[in-house]
Amino acid sequence: FRRKHYFNIFAQPNNQCFMKNKIWNNRLSVISGIILAGALMRLIPHWPNFTPIAAMALFGGAYFGRKYLAFAVPLLAMLLSDLAIGFHEGMAAVYIAFSITVGIGLMIGRHISAARVAIASVTPSVIFFLITNFAAWLTSPQLYSSDLAGLMNAYAAGLLFFNDGSYGISFFMNELLGGLFYNTIFFGAFYLAKSRFPSLARA
Repeated sequence: FRRKHYFNIFAQPNNQCFMKNKIWNNRLSVISGIILAGALMRLIPHWPNFTPIAAMALFGGAYFGRKYLAFAVPLLAMLLSDLAIGFHEGMAAVYIAFSITVGIGLMIGRHISAARVAIASVTPSVIFFLITNFAAWLTSPQLYSSDLAGLMNAYAAGLLFFNDGSYGISFFMNELLGGLFYNTIFFGAFYLAKSRFPSLARA
């Protein structure tokens, strides 16, 4: 009786620990898979700026339980897709905005709701717009004068509407709509997955 009782006391916590690790691994795999799918979507023809970049960062920040994974996995997926697409001179600005968006995802991660995700979808678009167009102004003296007027011209260029609509609405609106679209897919897909497989929910 004592041996059996002793075994039950120590076996149960070990089993619980094993199940927690298993749940975490399954959750990690699904979240990483969604982000990787987002990176692959960048390779599909799309309107300029209508991409899953901000959504990858926001989703990763919101759902990875560990901060280093929240930054590392989305950034790695982003880098792999950039290797396929090709590097460009504005990459540093994009990655800075991307990292800030991961931080926004970390802030909403504890209390995720449709309203918070919608608001958080708009904010990264504004951040990407401000940072990337600032970088374009800073690195393109042949296009913009190195004063406030030149900076405003750089921002105005990002707000221009396409003439025939074949490339979407505008650089900024494409980015905004892309963020809303892909965040709906990413967060919605994981919500449905958690509903179907409760083990994916945070323990």
